[in-house]
Amino acid sequence: MSVLIRPIVTEKMNSQGEKFNRYGFIVDRKANKLQIRKAVEELYGVTVETVNTMRYAGKVKTRYTKSGAVKGRTSAVKKAVVTLAEGNTIDFYSNI
Repeated sequence: MSVLIRPIVTEKMNSQGEKFNRYGFIVDRKANKLQIRKAVEELYGVTVETVNTMRYAGKVKTRYTKSGAVKGRTSAVKKAVVTLAEGNTIDFYSNI
């Protein structure tokens, strides 16, 4: 479970899951595509066709408050979009 951090559950990823059988995950920044493929196949019991990854750098954010400006930084993340083989699906809502 150290490779996969959490699934991406948004409207866009839900529609891609329904149309194209693609599912998104936030993954460890050091993980490669082969490790991501193996982790998804073991955890969910599906067959993975392709893995696409994206790296996002952290951003500097500024908030203006009564006491002045507060600066912070968002964390850098790596996302993976996994395309499953025909007939396989992942249900993120089954444990709710």
